[in-house]
Amino acid sequence: MGDAPTRVAVVGAGVTGLTAAFRLQVADPSIDVVVLEASQRPGGTLRTVEVAGIPLDAGPDSFLGRKPWATELCHELGLETTRPAATGTWLWTHTGLVPYPVGTAFGIPGDLGDLFHWRCLSGRGRRRALLDLVIRKRREDGDETLGGLLRRRLGDEATDRALAPLLSGLFGGDVDTLSADATFPELHRWERAQGSLIRGAQAALRDAKGGGPQPPMFVRPRDGAARLTDELAGRADDRLRLGSRVEAIAREDDRWVLRTASGSVHADAVVLAVGPATTRRLLEPVARDVSADLAEIPVVSVGVVLLVYREGSAEQLPGGTGFVVPRGEAPMAACGLVSETWPEPAFGSRAVVRCTVGGAGEEDMLDADDADIVRACTSHLAALLPLPQEADAAVVIRWPGAVPRYLLGHLERVARIREHLPPGIFVTGQAYDGIDVAGCVRGATEAAEAARHFVDATRKERTA
Repeated sequence: MGDAPTRVAVVGAGVTGLTAAFRLQVADPSIDVVVLEASQRPGGTLRTVEVAGIPLDAGPDSFLGRKPWATELCHELGLETTRPAATGTWLWTHTGLVPYPVGTAFGIPGDLGDLFHWRCLSGRGRRRALLDLVIRKRREDGDETLGGLLRRRLGDEATDRALAPLLSGLFGGDVDTLSADATFPELHRWERAQGSLIRGAQAALRDAKGGGPQPPMFVRPRDGAARLTDELAGRADDRLRLGSRVEAIAREDDRWVLRTASGSVHADAVVLAVGPATTRRLLEPVARDVSADLAEIPVVSVGVVLLVYREGSAEQLPGGTGFVVPRGEAPMAACGLVSETWPEPAFGSRAVVRCTVGGAGEEDMLDADDADIVRACTSHLAALLPLPQEADAAVVIRWPGAVPRYLLGHLERVARIREHLPPGIFVTGQAYDGIDVAGCVRGATEAAEAARHFVDATRKERTA
């Protein structure tokens, strides 16, 4: 090693990679941290675009409030956070928008009165859902699909019409292939503890009421979610190397060598904060045992359609944060009423709307021209909401392969990948630690700590 500084190379400058770099910088300033990003822009999917002169989030626009890690990082960085100005979510139905009951946990009503009057379900669907209270709990342990769990307990109608639209969106759609344990592990815990998802929802809501003030459903930095990665990129400063695509990783003289078009970077540890396909490509020569499992983490593409309507258009919008759509029933999977949820002075009285398109089984939508995507969204919105047929301004952002899918057995798959990594290589990000920003922050923090302990132990061995 000679006089070479102890170095950790972080590959990827999305929120995961930037968080890992920040944690390493703070925990041990003696470590030389280098962040290698293939593109010319840090931040990954956390990005701001201007629509009609208004800066809007083009990727995730908030963080889950019940997971504190992203919010805590914002406060650590001195970023003020804000909560939604509106509450409540609507569900698209063939007869119009129907509100979700106020007292729900993961969309499951905790009040039997709400369940009896669940307007999105037929009488037969409500009666089937109530059987959850008497159906025996599953005897065997182990994973099952999220759809399998919901259908077994609450029935097909409640799953397809009410729960899948709400629960699947974050994970790229199709509850019938998603892992229940990797997406919503609380549901299996409810069944084991309470013998019922409805009773589990009741207990969760009861505990929340008795536990003092609860965090909001969503949180974000003032001025938008991308402020988080903007701040982290600023803290990285000259440690951040843009346009540095890592072509290969090799082992030389007890160190890792990362080869880029502009040269090589030698490091004692490497944190891979990139997608599973890139991770597989880089690790194939040095960790063949992880290749098959990485190949079984598929990704799907999604898009965001940002719409700004004329002055006065926001005044007639219904309250609430927006609505979700059952799979295949509309051009969008979800619609967020940004001007209701995150109002800004720059909006004036203009309605600002955000539609999510694409996802599992719906990726063909992203092949259409921008104008066709916008037209499909605005015409559908005009039929549901008091909005004009056309928006004054619109931007379509595509995120190819941006969402990893947590298929059946995902947690075991991730455990095997990490078990077979070579010493000094760490993987983190959406594919492993949580699909949302908060999960990425937590995973990055853990990876940074593991890398720091590794290089510290290596440093002690070499000086012994």
